[in-house]
Amino acid sequence: MTYALDAPAATTPAARTARRKALLHWIGVHALGVAAALFFVLPFVFIVLTSLMDNQQTLTRDLIPDHWQWSNYKKVFDTPGFLTWWRNTLLYAGLGTALTVVSSVPVAYALAKFRFRGRNLSMMLVISMMMLPPQVIIIPMYLFWAKQLDLSGTLWPLIIPMAFGDAFSIFLLRQFLMTIPNEYLDAAKVDGCGELRTLLRVVLPMAKPGIAAVALFQFFYAWNDYFGPQIYASENPGAWTLSYGLESFKGAHHTDWNLTMAATVLVMAPVILVFFFAQKAFVEGVTLTGVKG
Repeated sequence: MTYALDAPAATTPAARTARRKALLHWIGVHALGVAAALFFVLPFVFIVLTSLMDNQQTLTRDLIPDHWQWSNYKKVFDTPGFLTWWRNTLLYAGLGTALTVVSSVPVAYALAKFRFRGRNLSMMLVISMMMLPPQVIIIPMYLFWAKQLDLSGTLWPLIIPMAFGDAFSIFLLRQFLMTIPNEYLDAAKVDGCGELRTLLRVVLPMAKPGIAAVALFQFFYAWNDYFGPQIYASENPGAWTLSYGLESFKGAHHTDWNLTMAATVLVMAPVILVFFFAQKAFVEGVTLTGVKG
């Protein structure tokens, strides 16, 4: 009988108030999270639903298609030049990302782990290049690529410079590599590894999250780039990318919003899928970058 006297202690007014506050806090936080998620998701849902409507139903009050027009996507693929835009975008984004990673990792490694005269000055130059808008140097760069090398009408003026590193990628990788303890590098050198082997065998496996973050940033930039293809490839439809070609597609189908939305979905889908499967490494790389340094 004495045990029953202790049971009400867990249901005192103070305990009930604490549980009620915790429940209200949980509801409030999750309600804000759901509202924020809907804010970002609903526009995409609207685009997808519109892409599956017939042309008469688009931009009306109807939100659900009366007849699901999956053939809209086939019509988009049958549009002359659309597959060419896909191929060009994959070349630009894929090759450009690979070149950026390969060229930026050694520079970031040197700035993070080497001690040499002018290191701080070199880092300041990298940061200065990050602050320099591309529009400032576009005229001399265009004259160089178009007049001197005769590469206008192609994507090579956008791809080739990525083989010489990217300021933002170097900075981001350098900040991540600063978090790797020097003891691992010293142990590798004691075992007889040189700098290159240490980089390949020790640093790169530990820097996978940072490299993934840089690669995704660069891939998204190249995939969505409109300014660069407009400057260098606008005169040659065979070199257009999806971002630039979509503007032409919109002009040709300005009244067919269902086809325009279907083309938009096809342009966005690869980026969404890439981020969905790589988001863990991406978030980890961005989170750990800058912890030390």
